[in-house]
Amino acid sequence: MDVREATRLAQQGGTALQRGDLTEARGTLKRVVDAGHANLQVWLMLGEACRLAGDRDGQEKAADAILEQDDGALRALIWKGDCRRAAGERRAAASWYRTALRRADIIGTLPASLAQLADGARTAAAELEREFGLAVDAGLAARGLPPEARSPGFARALAVMRGEDHVDYELQRPSSFLFPGLPQRRFYEREEFDWVPAFEAATDAIRTELHAALTDPDLFKPYLTHAPDRPRVEFNGMHDNASWSALHLVHNGTIVPEMAARFPATFAALETVPQCRISVRSPSILFSLLQPGAHIAPHYGMINARLICHLPLIVPGDGALTVGGEARQWEEGKLLIFDDSIEHEAINHADSDRVVLIFDIWRPELGEADRRGVAALFETVDAYR
Repeated sequence: MDVREATRLAQQGGTALQRGDLTEARGTLKRVVDAGHANLQVWLMLGEACRLAGDRDGQEKAADAILEQDDGALRALIWKGDCRRAAGERRAAASWYRTALRRADIIGTLPASLAQLADGARTAAAELEREFGLAVDAGLAARGLPPEARSPGFARALAVMRGEDHVDYELQRPSSFLFPGLPQRRFYEREEFDWVPAFEAATDAIRTELHAALTDPDLFKPYLTHAPDRPRVEFNGMHDNASWSALHLVHNGTIVPEMAARFPATFAALETVPQCRISVRSPSILFSLLQPGAHIAPHYGMINARLICHLPLIVPGDGALTVGGEARQWEEGKLLIFDDSIEHEAINHADSDRVVLIFDIWRPELGEADRRGVAALFETVDAYR
């Protein structure tokens, strides 16, 4: 099929769509797609024909193709939400709807057909939010935390999460969950933790295992990768970028089996650490490699119930971790402990790679009952579909 024939078929498919002949529209437009001549307009027409025909698979395929070319395409974002909701994936659907509605707010006045879709997305998002709230209460109750068993601090954290209460801190702005009332501190000092000296004493043994791993560059993967089932999020070009890469020892709260055998001294040292355990989110333990000149732009972490620890292992020269405007240099064998719910960034000015071991710990101010509450909440959230 040449371009001229593809253009003729695209026009024929569009005409069929306008008169409501969905069978002809889908069949004709799919011929253009299969021949490799589909542009955004063809995908939009095919997606609309599939939507009207109730063909969710075809609609979602069209949405994916559109978003591959334009990740802010409002119609396709809403279609993704509709398709994921129809598939029973409520969390995924909610994320697509939220992204779509933020996009709609940016655009402002919408054409009538898009405004109708956006209104439907807004209604669907509100329904999903109500369902999610009920599921959270049921999940917490099943885990021994009905409303009457929750501490005032945890109850308020839930209210903030639901939008029923509001706090506006100068420093802490976590992207997922804020536990109110915790100190607004950028850094914690090493001397405040009794486990630090024993852990730092293992630096040489940990670094020896790291050097062995660095001989196999395929072990390190880009730290940020795009999740195929969620809206695409850009972070200053760092997604799928090897300039900031990682080797995970514990990923999504689970030990990577082959890493346990490769890093016995590292895992032994970590046994002395009060690791944070939050569903599939924590502990998170990894070697983080920052190439020469690489800059991790200012950003906020997800949860303020934990602290992040850096054990610098290879520090070739100038570079810094900046938290809330306060910059500190990495020094090999000396932990940096900070609140990543505060805006932070990192840069390596040196002419070779910087590597630190990263892990998370519970905030010391958070009591055992509230730690259990946070863990139960995210177990509930992560089990929700």
